[in-house]
Amino acid sequence: MPAPSSFSDRVDTWFTEFAHHTSRFAGSPWVFVLAVLVIAVWAISGPIFNYSDTWQLVINTGTTIITFLMVFLIQNTQNRDALAVQVKLSELIIKMHGARNDFAQIEDLTDKELELLHDVIRERAGCEPIEPAKLAKKIRKKGRG
Repeated sequence: MPAPSSFSDRVDTWFTEFAHHTSRFAGSPWVFVLAVLVIAVWAISGPIFNYSDTWQLVINTGTTIITFLMVFLIQNTQNRDALAVQVKLSELIIKMHGARNDFAQIEDLTDKELELLHDVIRERAGCEPIEPAKLAKKIRKKGRG
């Protein structure tokens, strides 16, 4: 990876690395155990602080700040993962014989255009729209057979 040139590039590179490491850390079992322990210590300390407003404010403020920051971190991770999947799919489409290369960029279409394209492809494949209940019934049947 080339060295970032501008301040904006450096910030992007730093944030990408930070988000990657933080999301891996935050998703680990040990962080979950730590969170449970923090909640347990907070709950056990309630009688010591007479369940005061400050005691409640500590957990409310802490969880609000963490939640606020995690929303942006999760969104960044999802955006990066979705883009990576799109790039991989585009490469497969381009390399497949008989595939339409213009499909490599369909993620840029509007939702309405994607729905129309989905209907066209479904029609071309000879598939009819199926209701979720019918699909579930069909899947259960195949599972038993």
